[in-house]
Amino acid sequence: MKNVVVLLFSCMLVFGVGVCSGGSLRKNFYKKTCPKAEETVRNFIWGQLSNGNNSALPAKLLRMHFHDCFVRGCDASILLNSTSNSTAEKDAGPNQSLTGFDILDRLKALIESQCLNTVSCADILALAARDAVSFQYKQSLWEVLTGRRDGNVSLASEVGPNIPSPASNLTVLRQNFANKKLTEKDLVVLSGAHTIGVAHCGTFNRRLYNFTRKGDADPQLNPMYADFLRTKCKSLTDTNTPVEMDPGSSSFFSSHYYLILQQHMGLFQSDAALLTDEDSGRIANELMDKETFFEEFQSSIMKMGAIGVLNENEGEIRKICSMANS
Repeated sequence: MKNVVVLLFSCMLVFGVGVCSGGSLRKNFYKKTCPKAEETVRNFIWGQLSNGNNSALPAKLLRMHFHDCFVRGCDASILLNSTSNSTAEKDAGPNQSLTGFDILDRLKALIESQCLNTVSCADILALAARDAVSFQYKQSLWEVLTGRRDGNVSLASEVGPNIPSPASNLTVLRQNFANKKLTEKDLVVLSGAHTIGVAHCGTFNRRLYNFTRKGDADPQLNPMYADFLRTKCKSLTDTNTPVEMDPGSSSFFSSHYYLILQQHMGLFQSDAALLTDEDSGRIANELMDKETFFEEFQSSIMKMGAIGVLNENEGEIRKICSMANS
């Protein structure tokens, strides 16, 4: 692991410059205006994880960061509550299983007590996701450039067309990522985030019981694994039972996902889709190497974290992450 950390930090400057050149993000954005902001985020998130009672937090925040950036860009629109006039992103179907909003609300209030109207919710979410995933290694696994602004629009209707579906094939996934200026390699690399967390049966149980609507199972799914999953998800009507996305490694961020992928134990149809093409399959095979995965994940998630970033004269710095400023 020591070699992995050294490799990560040796690559940070290279990848950081690449991301920064495309927008308003930079290192140490709050150095003068709120110098302890990043330290506060890390200490708060690590404090939440240190007692062992919130082990699911890394997966929750990483998923939330992804779902935020893929709709309207990384502007914390995922954190806004619905209003009487508009249904927000967080209440759209694909986002209704997201949790961890309370943690970010508490973190924002803490930072506001130190630096009023200074640190954006979008930056807090990006930092918190990185710090939560990094906790197990006690080192930052990727650089988070800061300077994001918060959006004030959040529409549930925009979620479906933008968030990749777990039932998508490779053609759809490629286009979904290309729409965000992300490559096929980014797609395969960021799918590695499925190494942590759980999914509910409703997101994949058609693969077990009715794949072609003839009462059959997905032939791409390892038969023994399918049998195991059927002990968890009893029927098509069982939509809420949680299942580990990466069996045996769902609370440990690693390259293990690519090992189970090669064994045809990827939980989602979108996971299995990565092996349906020679190029994406080759990338997935290379990512079984831990150092390669960590290096590539750092690059890809930094690119993702720069999607649609609002510039200095756009958006706002929300006082409360769940509501736009009045």
